[in-house]
Amino acid sequence: MSIISILSLGDSYTIGEGVPLYESFPYLVVQALRNNSLMANAPEIIAKTGFTTGELLQEISHTTFLETYSFVTLLIGVNNQYRGLEVAIFEKELIELINFSLEKVNHQSKKIIILSIPNWGLTPFAAERDEEAITQDIQQYNALVKNTCLRIGCNFIDITKQTNLAKENIALLTADGLHYSKESHQQWANEVVKIISLQEM
Repeated sequence: MSIISILSLGDSYTIGEGVPLYESFPYLVVQALRNNSLMANAPEIIAKTGFTTGELLQEISHTTFLETYSFVTLLIGVNNQYRGLEVAIFEKELIELINFSLEKVNHQSKKIIILSIPNWGLTPFAAERDEEAITQDIQQYNALVKNTCLRIGCNFIDITKQTNLAKENIALLTADGLHYSKESHQQWANEVVKIISLQEM
């Protein structure tokens, strides 16, 4: 049985801002795989709070990676939206990130798992902001991500619906009222595990 290796690329949602690293979804994915009798290394995470697609690409350019990985996860874009960057820039850089990911999984698009952008507009942090405008922006970004996944053949996971529940359930959030708790990360991890397990079992 081969050992599963996972490269997780992203921003604060990938490192699990506000929770211990081992409660972030990449680590919860590995734990679940091990519980399912699959061998998996600890995830390699390239992510930082505040990263845009461009900043993530820059970080990648200065990082030494393994030649290949079993799977790559990608969750990025919220900071592009937060800073009001052009959607066209996001689209261009998203494709660059996917192309990099394809190189790392031997050009097997089904080995790439892209998660949708959470709707931070429904969190207490955004209480004084325009909830509808943020929601529409996030929907636009996620539609672009989903369509890109369909075109290239990557896996797309919609976690935004789950994050929308945080408006009524603060247990899904960390103490800062913006980032997501272990309970949310566990739900995201469960969806990632389903995709990996289908390919590995």
